[in-house]
Amino acid sequence: MSAARQPTPTRPAPPANRRPERLRRLPAGRTLVVLAVLAGLGVLLLALLVGNGLNATTISGLPDPGPLTVYGLPLVRLLLDVLATLTVGLAVTAAFLLPGDGPSVSAPGYLLLRRVTGLAAGWAATALVLIVLTVSDLLGAPPSGLGVAAVVSFATSISQGQSLLLQAGLAAAVAVLSWVGVSRTAAAATAGLAMVAVLPPAFTGHAAGAGNHQIAVTSLALHVLAATVWVGGLAALLMLRRSAMLAEAAARYSRLALACCLGVAVSGVANAWVRLCGWDQLWQSRYGWLVLGKAGALLLLGGLGAAHRRRTLPALRAGRPGVFARLAAGELVLFAGTVGLAVALSRSPTPVPTDPVEADPLVELLGFTPPAPPTPARLFGDPLPDMFFLTVCLLGVAGYLTGVWRLRRAGHRWPPSRTASWLAGMVLLAAITDLGIARYAYVLFSAHMIQHMVLSMAVPILLVGGAPVTLALRALRRPTDPQVHGAREWLLLLIHSRPLRLLTHPLVALGVYTVSLYGLYFSDLLGTLMRYHLGHLAMLTHFVVAGYLLFWVLIGVDPGRPRPAPPLLVIIHFAAMMAHGFFGLILLQSTTVIAPDWYTAVHPDWASSLLDDQRLGAGIAWAFGEIPAAVVMMVLLRQWIRADQREQARLDRAADRADATGEEDDLARYNAFLRAAAQDDAASPARRTGEAASPT
Repeated sequence: MSAARQPTPTRPAPPANRRPERLRRLPAGRTLVVLAVLAGLGVLLLALLVGNGLNATTISGLPDPGPLTVYGLPLVRLLLDVLATLTVGLAVTAAFLLPGDGPSVSAPGYLLLRRVTGLAAGWAATALVLIVLTVSDLLGAPPSGLGVAAVVSFATSISQGQSLLLQAGLAAAVAVLSWVGVSRTAAAATAGLAMVAVLPPAFTGHAAGAGNHQIAVTSLALHVLAATVWVGGLAALLMLRRSAMLAEAAARYSRLALACCLGVAVSGVANAWVRLCGWDQLWQSRYGWLVLGKAGALLLLGGLGAAHRRRTLPALRAGRPGVFARLAAGELVLFAGTVGLAVALSRSPTPVPTDPVEADPLVELLGFTPPAPPTPARLFGDPLPDMFFLTVCLLGVAGYLTGVWRLRRAGHRWPPSRTASWLAGMVLLAAITDLGIARYAYVLFSAHMIQHMVLSMAVPILLVGGAPVTLALRALRRPTDPQVHGAREWLLLLIHSRPLRLLTHPLVALGVYTVSLYGLYFSDLLGTLMRYHLGHLAMLTHFVVAGYLLFWVLIGVDPGRPRPAPPLLVIIHFAAMMAHGFFGLILLQSTTVIAPDWYTAVHPDWASSLLDDQRLGAGIAWAFGEIPAAVVMMVLLRQWIRADQREQARLDRAADRADATGEEDDLARYNAFLRAAAQDDAASPARRTGEAASPT
């Protein structure tokens, strides 16, 4: 009876809005998008009014281009930055923050790459629209009054137009690559290409027009890249807020965001220092007010990041993603406002004019005041800091010492000689690219040749001696998830990849090193690279990379392509020495000035003639290689001797094992073969004599 009186359990009827649960959540996402757009637009318009960006024209005296350009240019610039940020963030997350599915990206990573395709295509189209609006702003004419020839000429002849056209092409390539490739390697290539596509406009505009290109341009490029990865990664995580992979991806993003935050802060301070021309301009200029506002936003964003590490990451691991979503949504809205502030800064006039009326063309060309006659104090005590090489050296030293510390903490020994070699290479790299010699390398061929020889020979030998790849493979931690590729896994893929195996082939490495000598100086390439800051950075970086490849093949101990036999390495080293010596002799006998357009424009009055200075540089190139070549030859001979000793020790151990087990080893079989051959040789004369005496 009691059982009959119990009510029959029934499943409660679903609420009317239960089925469209996804639709019910969509307004929250739409609301977030609307809030982010409103924050970006509101901060942009307010900052333009405060910084006088709406009334600023690139060239004074030109007519007003009209409201479409005045208001449309910053809005399109904001849209371009948003699309670029989302493209980079989604690509980086799909390639590096999410686990994979064997050789391919995971299902969430695949969906992110499909979104990257549309975002990158929109990015490319927006860059093309921005070209038209920029021409309108420069010429003071509405877009409808522009001719096709004017737009094409700007996009192909002016540096600002070239950078936007290049960015459009790179963004289109990102769209294609993200659509056709779903492997982890293709995703990594997509992310890398997207990050490269962010950089071209950083080499024009305020930074390129300000003094000290070496700090202004490079610091802006680092600032833009770090901020893009930081903001875009957070947006990608919000798209994954209902994924089971969110907790681990957020933990990896947290470490990446910390590095990006530090990069944004340091590069922002350096860039503001160049543009403000004194810290008093922070409160005495409208541009300084915007910088202070951006600094305050950065501090607030850093605080939110700390809150993520302290509160939301543990909540995610506990299965409560709502805490992360709420805080990340607020952070993304703040990021949108910060992006709008950054766009307004790019449109606002700086206290240091980028187009002064009485500009010194030589200062505009070099980026600094031409140096006085060289003295030891000026060569080594008048620095010309370059943010790119300073960052590389600081990260190289910090990363190497961290690896050594990890090994020692784990109880493993790392040779102090390798540490000393790496640190010496980094110090020498920083000195040759950031001290006074770097100033003279712009205006004197002889100083440039000193820089070339040090970067292509001395620095690579020291860096190769540090065995950085071996240290990294031993010190980097493996991810807990085997489907996740960490830094160690990507490094292994790189050193075993086909492109690197090709580049580390002895003949290819020798060819790259030789071409960097003859191809640069016996063509018009040197003058072109010296004229652009990006080209100059690429040239100096190529010197180091070409030398590193050659000496890694010759004397390197890091894993990679199997090492050739020591005699072959000695021959390759002799070939490199001969190519280097012939280059110096040919340059000494040349009567043609190299890169005449550049060196004629920057040649100082106190220096000797161009041809005399070139011959001095040729003598430096011919004589400089003697000591490094001798050092490399000594290392090769030492490795050859050690290889013979190891081989002899291996044969002795094999012989001992054979004596202990009663079996013949390779050496015993070889000796038996020699004895049998000797007996056959001794018996052959008697056999021939017997054959001659016997009747036919």
